[in-house]
Order: sequence, then structure tokens, then C-alpha cells
Amino acid sequence: MTWVSGKRATRECPCGYLGHYTNRCRCTPGEIQRYRSRISGPLLDRIDVQIDVPAVAPEDLAAAPGGERSSAIRCRVVRARERQLERQEKSNARLTPAEVELHCTADARGAELLNQALRRLGLSARGYHRILKVARTIADLTDDRSIAAAHIAEAIQYRRLDRT
Repeated sequence: MTWVSGKRATRECPCGYLGHYTNRCRCTPGEIQRYRSRISGPLLDRIDVQIDVPAVAPEDLAAAPGGERSSAIRCRVVRARERQLERQEKSNARLTPAEVELHCTADARGAELLNQALRRLGLSARGYHRILKVARTIADLTDDRSIAAAHIAEAIQYRRLDRT
């Protein structure tokens, strides 16, 4: 697993091969659970974006199609940051809980989805605010003024709530 926010990376299991394309992982489910439980819930709760970055087979890597150009992505990120600074004079990541409530209001469908996530996934207040900040950033990246259900859904996806 790679944690983007906080710039921390860990392996998925003790041997580091869980999900690897060579299928070399021989860790038992109990070993994997014990390994993952070493990281506390409150620590995980402070990480905004948690994503899996699987190993890629060499032949797939060589055949990978060209993605979006870095320059185009950079322009989108710069525009999103400018939008944040104009709106609130700081980045979304630096918003206080009161500022999140002011600047990160979801539309009706987004609010309902977030409330469902709160109930079903047992999100903490910190997790709730972090999802809203990430959703606000996703909306900023797509030039959307409001936070829609799709932005909330994407932000929830980045929480890695499947860890037990």
C-alpha cells in the first residue's frame, strides 16, 4: 500500500508480495491481519488518500498506453490551487473543521452519500472532514463549483476503509 498524503509507504503483507503478479505471497490470512493491525486506526484516520499501487509485470509496463501528459495535469492542478486560494486563501488540506463546513458543502445527493458512509463505515469526525476536503479538491480539479455525489464517492474510495 502506498499512502500519498503523509508520504508514507508500507507493504500489504509481511513478505511484500500480496497481490504481486508473480503470486509469490505465501502469508496466511492471520499473518496479514497481524501485520496490518500494527498500524493504529487513529494514525490511518489522519491520512487523506490511501491507494494501492500494485506491481506491474514488465511486459504490461512496456505495452502501457501513453497517459495524459504531465503538462496538462500540471495546468489542471495549478488552476485548482488558484481556485482554492481565491475561495479561502489557503489550500483545502489546511482548512479547519469550521472552514470545511463553510467551503466544502456537498449537494443533496453528495450529502446523503456521505451520511450513509458515516453510518455504514463508522467514520470519525476527522474522517468525515477529510473526505469532504478530498472531495472539494476533486471538484476543484474538475472545475466544478459544488461537491457532487461523484466527488464524495471518489473521496470515500481513497479512504481504504477495508482495513480491519
